[in-house]
Amino acid sequence: MGALVGLLIFFLLFPFLALLIKLDSSGPTFFIQTRVGQYGRRFKFVKLRTMHVDAHIKQWELDEFNETGGLTFKMTRDPRVTRIGKWLRRSSLDEMPQFWNVLRGEMSLVGPRPPLLREVAQYDDHQRLRLTVPQGMTGLWQIRGRSGLRFGDMTNLDAWYALHASYPIDLYILVRTFPIVLLGRGAL
Repeated sequence: MGALVGLLIFFLLFPFLALLIKLDSSGPTFFIQTRVGQYGRRFKFVKLRTMHVDAHIKQWELDEFNETGGLTFKMTRDPRVTRIGKWLRRSSLDEMPQFWNVLRGEMSLVGPRPPLLREVAQYDDHQRLRLTVPQGMTGLWQIRGRSGLRFGDMTNLDAWYALHASYPIDLYILVRTFPIVLLGRGAL
C-alpha cells in the first residue's frame, strides 16, 4: 500500500523532475543499476539520475576521497553530481522510483540499503547479516546520521536491524524518516 501511494505521488511529480534533469545535463532520466537484495538476489535498482553519465568511470579517480572509511562510497562535494542532482539527493526525490522496486517485491520500505555487487563480494560474515532481510528505501542508518556515518557504523546498524526486525521497529523508522527527509538532514 505504501508503495502504491509513493508511486502515485511520484507520477504526479515525474514530468517536472524529468524536465529538470534533462535541462541540467544530457543523458537518461533514470539511473538503473544491478544491486543485491535479500539472500543475495540481484535486481535492477531504479533512481532518478543525479550524476553525469560518465560518473561510474570517474569514481576510481575519487576513491581516495571516500568519507565512509569502507566499501560504500560517499563524498560531500562529489564533482560527478549535477546541479539538480544535489537538490534531488538532499530532498530524496531521486529515491522515489524505488517504490517500483518495493511494489515488485525486490525491496521493502524499511531495511538496509541494497548494496552493489562489488561491495558484497568483499563482505565479511557480520556484514552479510544485512542480506538476511529485505533491502529497504530507508533504515536505521538513514535516521541515525545518513551519509555522515562511517561504513562500520552503517553495517552495525544494519546487522542490528537484521537481528531485531519487527513491525514496530519498521513503523518507528518510517515515522522518523519523514522529518529527516523533509529537512534534508545528513544528505549529500
